[in-house]
Amino acid sequence: MKAIGYARVSTDKQADRGVSLEAQTEKIRAMTVVHSAELTDIIVEAGESAKTLNRPGMQHLLALVDSGEVNVVIVAKLDRLTRSVQDLCELLGRFERHGVALISVAESLDTSSAAGRLVLNIMTAVSQWEREAIGERTRDALSHKRSRGERVGNIAFGYRLGADRVHVEPDEVEQAALTRICKLRDQCTLREIAEQLNEQGLRTRRGSRWRHEYVARVIASTAPPA
Repeated sequence: MKAIGYARVSTDKQADRGVSLEAQTEKIRAMTVVHSAELTDIIVEAGESAKTLNRPGMQHLLALVDSGEVNVVIVAKLDRLTRSVQDLCELLGRFERHGVALISVAESLDTSSAAGRLVLNIMTAVSQWEREAIGERTRDALSHKRSRGERVGNIAFGYRLGADRVHVEPDEVEQAALTRICKLRDQCTLREIAEQLNEQGLRTRRGSRWRHEYVARVIASTAPPA
């Protein structure tokens, strides 16, 4: 049985968290011995993010899988392959089509068995649920802050941070410019609006003269806090 190892770190700091390249390669070699497999190589990627599969080492790994040159892929931990549930599902499907098993040391996972595939499917489903749940909680929290008039992200044009440094309040100068923009947006071009604002002595938040690009950005973000 021919095995290929894969190790990855995104930053040098990970060396202090038990996922250094050296620690990963040692675990991969040990797992190869346990499975009596022939380790043909260990693909090592340093300074590469797991946000995408489009990275040199991963593409080399997939080429080996597609060519049928390996029977098993061994990693120290699943998140070394990817942190994306969608990408993990894509990898598993590709491995399965070519009869390649995935072994992860940290998760004690081996997809060459039915039990291993079941565990991985459950883990993938739970990870997806957790990601969606976090997203929902974040959206709810931001919506609650907006409903209380609290600052969320960048402050929309026409508003400023209040004295309490938490809530936003209307900015009289910007509101004047905003009112003028809203009145002219259906009658004039962006350049014409910018010219009129400049003629009236109105300035942008940075104190500069208006340009059509900035008028467009303000129009796109004119919705006041909920």
